[in-house]
Amino acid sequence: MNGPLRRSTRGIDYQDIPRPVGALADEYADGHVDPKHSHERAQLVYSTTGVMTVITDQASFVVPPQRAVWVPAGVEHEAHCRGHVSCRTLYVDPVAAPGLPSVCRVIEVSDLLRALIVEATRLPIEYDVNGRDGRVMALILDDIVASQAAPLHVPMPRHPRLIPICVAILQDPAQDDVLDDWAELARMGRRTFTRIFRRETGMSFAAWRQNVRLIEALSRLATGEPVTRVALDVGYNSPSAFAAMFRRAFGVPPTHYLSDRFASE
Repeated sequence: MNGPLRRSTRGIDYQDIPRPVGALADEYADGHVDPKHSHERAQLVYSTTGVMTVITDQASFVVPPQRAVWVPAGVEHEAHCRGHVSCRTLYVDPVAAPGLPSVCRVIEVSDLLRALIVEATRLPIEYDVNGRDGRVMALILDDIVASQAAPLHVPMPRHPRLIPICVAILQDPAQDDVLDDWAELARMGRRTFTRIFRRETGMSFAAWRQNVRLIEALSRLATGEPVTRVALDVGYNSPSAFAAMFRRAFGVPPTHYLSDRFASE
């Protein structure tokens, strides 16, 4: 007679469990990379510490501790860790609840949802669907459906000449090459480059690069790096210029964006 299912740190072990939601807890070292893969179930990836970057063919998403990323079933993605990452992943049956997101997105994690995710990793894999544990999982699904998207991603082009350009900038956002240099590297004229880039990403090249810098800065700030060093490292001429751009993008100064949530961690 088989006993109860045992917890695992392998995502593949949670794809066929006889419950709508499975919860995995794992730890990853700074610099860990999870190569491109996909799952039969949707995922909600949340880290209590550290920062993860999740990259799909469509976009790159940054996930600091007060956010989570939703990855629908079947979507190929890879993950990069910055700092020690304590990861909590929910594997969700795509039909577990109506209204679950159909595309990748970063979502806001409320204090309630954070507590529920942590609690989910402590429950039996074959939890009582009709009891208290089942209500915990049902409330998690309700929160995911009702959650607000956070603007912490940059779209990725699919054009083969643009992908290496974007990957290079993601790896080093401080690069200050002018548009003509990137167009030449892509073997395109300036007007062709700008037209195709906007068509592929929905924004101008300058706006895209600005978003990359801001998201990279947020990722570094979330690991405790000082604002001045972050501002200069991602390509701003001064901390004040960085703070002004950050405020325009997120509505608050960089120190305020993270401080309230981290104070409650």
